[in-house]
Amino acid sequence: MTSASLDKYEIVNDLLVIKWEDEEESYIPFETLRNNCPCAECKGETDALGNLYMGQGKPKSETGYKLLSVEPVGHYALQLKWGDGHDSGIYLFEQLKELGNLSG
Repeated sequence: MTSASLDKYEIVNDLLVIKWEDEEESYIPFETLRNNCPCAECKGETDALGNLYMGQGKPKSETGYKLLSVEPVGHYALQLKWGDGHDSGIYLFEQLKELGNLSG
């Protein structure tokens, strides 16, 4: 991954729109964001021996794809809060830039 620096962001309809400091823009659909949630519950986590442990996973309803708010985490990530209460995913700027590249 390359480093990415965020300039500003906003929610527009069903997209997270990000303007990067390099003047590029990303338009990431909520569905893409939620389906790529990086939290341990959604993506799993590994122990010291490399064993992967997955959470139970919560079935995603329509509200699970509704983005309610976005909060910055330091100068490296955004935390997204979804309509079903899920908010433990910390999306690194590099991941967001990659998701934006996949989306268009």
